[in-house]
Amino acid sequence: MEKTLLAGDFLFVNKYVYGAKVPFTDIRLPGIDTVERGDIVVFKFPKDRSINYIKRCVAISGDTLEIEDRKIFINGEETVFPEHAQFLAELMPAGYVDQQVFPRFSGFNKDNYGPIRVPRKGDIVTLNEKNFYLYASLISEEGHNIGVAGGVILIDGQPADTYTIEQNYYFVMGDNRDNSLDSRFWGFLPERDMIGQALMVYWSWNPNISLLNPAEKLSSIRWQRTGLMVH
Repeated sequence: MEKTLLAGDFLFVNKYVYGAKVPFTDIRLPGIDTVERGDIVVFKFPKDRSINYIKRCVAISGDTLEIEDRKIFINGEETVFPEHAQFLAELMPAGYVDQQVFPRFSGFNKDNYGPIRVPRKGDIVTLNEKNFYLYASLISEEGHNIGVAGGVILIDGQPADTYTIEQNYYFVMGDNRDNSLDSRFWGFLPERDMIGQALMVYWSWNPNISLLNPAEKLSSIRWQRTGLMVH
């Protein structure tokens, strides 16, 4: 989120807007709003839930997302968010395969990606060897064992050619598009990992200066960022 947010920014996060979670459970209380495209959201990193991440939601449950030469299309319409997205590296052309990109063996890269549908609770998806890597980690994280044997998809040991999605998911990206570990690399963000919406910077200083050097640390305070609304 560099340029939108800086390392060393401290944020107010509204944990109630999407519904606060009951501690030590996956139960979420009713929220006052839903996640919208363009929201800057704070969430538990799905690959290590001890870490909190912050990214921009670019697609919500049920959306079809596609990136063509860095342009984002949601449900077939080009969408720009934000206008100050950063691109520093050379564009990866369509057909250039990046094996670090989600899902494995998709043929996508960070600048030409999809189309891909963001799963929505209640969706019934077809399972086969071709889309196994699209849904395998999702099904596993929803509490099931999934594998392939002789070309047959097995869920909890039973053959399955469909699966019903159990929760909503989102697709998030950083504004610094060439240096962002986001949904293009690790997949869909499950609703259960959503913490809240970033609202405002209340404090900011240089994180690279040690607290053991208090004078220099205090002199690095970025007063101009105090009260900055996040958008």
